[in-house]
Amino acid sequence: MNAQKKYRIIMVAGMLALAASCAIALTMGQFHIAFTDVMQELFFGGTGVKNIHTVLFQVRIPRIILSCLAGAGLAASGVAFQSIFANPMASSDTLGTANGASFGAALAILLGLDSFGVQLMALACGMLAIALVFLSSSGMDHRGRKDMVMVILAGMVISSLFSALVSLVKYVADPQDQLPAITFWLMGSFSTATRNGVALGAPLMVAGMIVLHMIRYRLNALSLSEDEAKSLGVNLPLTRWLAIGSASAITASVVSMCGVIGWVGLLVPHIARMLTGNDARRLMPVSMVFGALFMVATDTVARCMIASEIPVSILTAVIGAPLFIVLLRRTGGMQA
Repeated sequence: MNAQKKYRIIMVAGMLALAASCAIALTMGQFHIAFTDVMQELFFGGTGVKNIHTVLFQVRIPRIILSCLAGAGLAASGVAFQSIFANPMASSDTLGTANGASFGAALAILLGLDSFGVQLMALACGMLAIALVFLSSSGMDHRGRKDMVMVILAGMVISSLFSALVSLVKYVADPQDQLPAITFWLMGSFSTATRNGVALGAPLMVAGMIVLHMIRYRLNALSLSEDEAKSLGVNLPLTRWLAIGSASAITASVVSMCGVIGWVGLLVPHIARMLTGNDARRLMPVSMVFGALFMVATDTVARCMIASEIPVSILTAVIGAPLFIVLLRRTGGMQA
């Protein structure tokens, strides 16, 4: 079977599995809805039952849309960062964006802002983290690997700075009220998904994914030298900064809406790489589809496993860590 045909089969299978997962997620939860009622509400004028309409359109549909976007975005960011830094351990929070957004959310909760304010503050601080990384590494000559090393170092510094600031906010927060709210938010969850919240964060995620999808052909050239890339017509500095900016913007937007969710940007690209190989032209779209599938399935389990919802980041770690070990043993080590 040639690579293109295999890629098409994988994409079709992944999209069908994603559609099935979304359909199942619409029916499952503490308030069970029959699949026929879901179809009636979506396509045939409604069931006339107010609770079913409210649960579907105010709770589950925004949540499923957000989980799809978050999973696809984090997976795409993981592919981008692993290509940029030629490092299989790079992920969507490599440059400190997640910690920056976490600080913004924690600060907003400390100040008593509402959920919209928390999301806006988290997004602003996530973008601030990106800007600080860019400014910290802007003095370098943008050629070769040396520039990327400085970007990584700047990201580590900015990440540590915002991590310390999050700890400071938690230290001064009210232990009876604010501290539990901050801690639960940092665990990551889609429970606060609303139509307005999705409308605020989705455009930035979608824009970032579109850019990464458009430049996926050029990501393969990031491992080449400057002269080799120029001979292929690829502007390495521009490609790198477009990829970094887009991937970081996606991460900031995801964290601002649903907290810190780990493992997706690390695990899913490696699963997709085992299926399609290292070619970013196929790896990027497959990672997006499987990232969305992984996140929808994980979130459905998180809210249905027990009466009280489990933070989704706990499940991604519980599932991701053993699965990553299995992948390592099967492949004998990962390659970017």
